[in-house]
Amino acid sequence: MVSKLLLLTAALSQLVQGGLIRRESIDHDKVVGFPETVPSGVTGEVYKAYQPLLKVVNGCVPFPAVDAQGNTKLQQWRLLQERRPSLRPGRQSGDKYALMYSWYFPKDQAAPGMGHRHDWEGVIVWISDPATTSADNILAVCPSGHGKWDCSTDGYSLQETHPLIRYYSVWPVNHQCGLTDEAGGSQPLVAYESLPEPAKNALESTDFVKANVPFKEENWAENLGKATF
Repeated sequence: MVSKLLLLTAALSQLVQGGLIRRESIDHDKVVGFPETVPSGVTGEVYKAYQPLLKVVNGCVPFPAVDAQGNTKLQQWRLLQERRPSLRPGRQSGDKYALMYSWYFPKDQAAPGMGHRHDWEGVIVWISDPATTSADNILAVCPSGHGKWDCSTDGYSLQETHPLIRYYSVWPVNHQCGLTDEAGGSQPLVAYESLPEPAKNALESTDFVKANVPFKEENWAENLGKATF
């Protein structure tokens, strides 16, 4: 089984020149969300069962990274009053299965004058059975931070089957994901395999500078290898 997911609020806008769709960089607030789109049946239920609840403690909230035509580059950011997110998960390794959920943040700034544009963070949820949606099916929860995945087998909190995750920074270090016992929010979940090809291609090819898309083909296996427990 090979599956990737994406929770993505993304736009269906397009720019047309001479009858051809031209992919562009667009402002973050021009991007309109995809509806929830996951496979039918057990696979989709598993994807949704382990979707983390994200608590944004400080900094930028997540935004969509791409629209249906492959337009990218969300240029600005907003604080906690405005909630428009992005997320993504999943794959198999040996006798256990990984669901990778990812969020895009337009800016990572712990303090004025510091930080950088673009941040990708996420959570890998390891499960033992790809057809089960119970809490005891979870083997480990691994939030990301600065290119690392810190796995816990017993220190995480759940709301039903949903891991509780926070996005935060401790000054002066940039933001990361971590475990929490406070429930945050969830967003419409879109399976990676359900994305249109232009959106997939844009996520594979766009340069997010200091931020790396964790589920890109060139990063995927390496990130799973880092999420050990």
